Amino acid sequence: MNAPDNTASDDPIAALARALPKVLLHEHIDGGLRAATLIELARERGLGLPSTDAAELARWFDQRAHAGSLPAYLEGFGLTIAAMANPAAMARVAFEAAEDARTDGCVLAELRCAPNLWETHGIRAEAAIEALLAGLQGSALPTGLIVCALRHHAPAETARVARLAVRYRAHGVLAFDLAGPELGHPPSEHAGAFAAARDGGLPITCHAGEADEAKRVIEAARLGARRIGHGVRLADAFGSADGQALIDEAIARRLHLEVCVTSNLHTGAVVSRASHPIRALWHAGIDLSFHTDNRLMSGVSASAEAANLVRANGFTFIELASMSLRAAQASFLPDAVRARAEASIRGWLATQEPMQAQDQAAGTSAPSNKPSTP
Repeated sequence: MNAPDNTASDDPIAALARALPKVLLHEHIDGGLRAATLIELARERGLGLPSTDAAELARWFDQRAHAGSLPAYLEGFGLTIAAMANPAAMARVAFEAAEDARTDGCVLAELRCAPNLWETHGIRAEAAIEALLAGLQGSALPTGLIVCALRHHAPAETARVARLAVRYRAHGVLAFDLAGPELGHPPSEHAGAFAAARDGGLPITCHAGEADEAKRVIEAARLGARRIGHGVRLADAFGSADGQALIDEAIARRLHLEVCVTSNLHTGAVVSRASHPIRALWHAGIDLSFHTDNRLMSGVSASAEAANLVRANGFTFIELASMSLRAAQASFLPDAVRARAEASIRGWLATQEPMQAQDQAAGTSAPSNKPSTP
């Protein structure tokens, strides 16, 4: 991993976080490179980096992560995209991303990327998708690729990317996603891309409610999104009749939020971990789970994110396991893969019965938003 993840063996919270079976639904391949790999790839392509020491480079990304705005946060991708600009590098990075998730205790992972970003480097989007899929399929972890289009691109371009994603549906592409700078580019601007994915039978997730208002979450859902990347601005809807209608619709639709707390802090979506609305959304009955977003950019692992949620947001590990179950159920991977992931999580929960009893006695568990156990 690239940054300290608070998983020291003598730390009981960190140890439990690592042992917890986790489900990774929201991780950008080009934002999660190993620092050492980035250095090697950059050297091969003759690219300059702020440092050629892996630890120092990881710290550089960590410092930049605190820019406090989504556009500034996204600037670091220029380095990673350039370093990955050949199919062999893409396959390597995708493979390592899946393997890193596996060794961090994830039981399945959906990894995403915008393949047309490499077209300016002379690599066709089709070749990028094929390389990324080849890398993922080399891992022992059940994985698949979510193809992203970027909302600041023209609607014709995002629709092209959606049609491309549909073409690779039978080869490991799981879903279509609309990502990139959110403010000023609502989901409806790209209705054609959503329609192309829907018409092709491809599931949809969408970045929404990160840097724009709560109604964008429901706007994306009405266009066909079954999951939402981030969605934290949905918490702004609490406290008013119109806002409650948005909350109620999200619940009625069983919309699943892919929440990335550390990333939200870095992009300015929230001002602190403690003030993050993930707990309020969870207790309101919103279906959600926790994710890394960009392991390199934000210097975080899935285990570290779990430990942070316990320390800073007051969650129990029983609740986090419940979130992992929700994530497995919301996954776009095949039924058999999701069922095995669920069984792994439920098996871990069965070993935690004494902890669960303690949580319930202390009044710290949240059975109202916990999937029923068969």
